[in-house]
Parts: sequence; C-alpha cells; structure tokens
Amino acid sequence: MLSLRKAQTIITKALAIGREKSMRPLAVIVLDARGALKAAAAEDGTSLARMKIASGKAEGALGLGTGSRALEKMAKERPHFITAATHALGGSLVPVAGGVLIRDAKGVIVGSVGVSGDTSDNDELCAAEGIRAAKLVPDGGAG
Repeated sequence: MLSLRKAQTIITKALAIGREKSMRPLAVIVLDARGALKAAAAEDGTSLARMKIASGKAEGALGLGTGSRALEKMAKERPHFITAATHALGGSLVPVAGGVLIRDAKGVIVGSVGVSGDTSDNDELCAAEGIRAAKLVPDGGAG
C-alpha cells in the first residue's frame, strides 16, 4: 500500500532534486494503485498545463502497467495502439518519459508518479529519486 506519508516523501524529494539541478518549475502527481490521487504539488512558476501533463504521464503508466518511457517507444513503433489507448483512458495518456510506476520490494505496483516541467529525462529522474526516497522501487519502463 502507498501511504500518504510515502506519497508526500516522493513529492518532496522530486521537487528537491529539481531545485538541486536548477530545473524549470515542476508539477508532481502521485497516484495509488487504484489510480486515485494520493498527493500533488506544483511549484511556483509552472505553466498552466503542467499538472495535467504530469497526471497524463502517471495515469498512462498506471493504466497500461508500464512506465511512460516504454509508452514513448510504443508510440513510435505502434502509433495506432497508443492513439486507441489514449482514447480508452479518456485522453489521459502522455507517452513520454516522466511517468514512473511505483513498485514495492516484491515488484507489486502500488502506484505511479508523473512529473512535468523540465525535459522528459529530467522529469523521470525526479520521479525515480522521489520513489527511492520513499524506500520503494521506480519503474520508468526502460528495461
């Protein structure tokens, strides 16, 4: 189970990494395994759509059971599938890095994180570091 405390740890660490690395302002969203909002934050200066993009990364990863880096690869290889999946998820699928599954020590998916604001690679880095800070395992879909 993903506790509120762990979700808040993920957000705090993700934002701290962004500041340490002088990234652009970030929006971070954490969903539990059901897809319910557990925690969210947007730094001062984020653009209006950043939270929606972060949500689309998290929802897409959770809905398809793979990190959004893998979804980005699928979008290039099977664009019709990703288009159909986007519609099936109500338009809330953003297939670029930054949507990271949260796994427990046994590999069970307990939620997902979406980060938006900087480059997709940096967004994913912040999500993964936040997940690690909560003593959980990030799965961005690279492997």
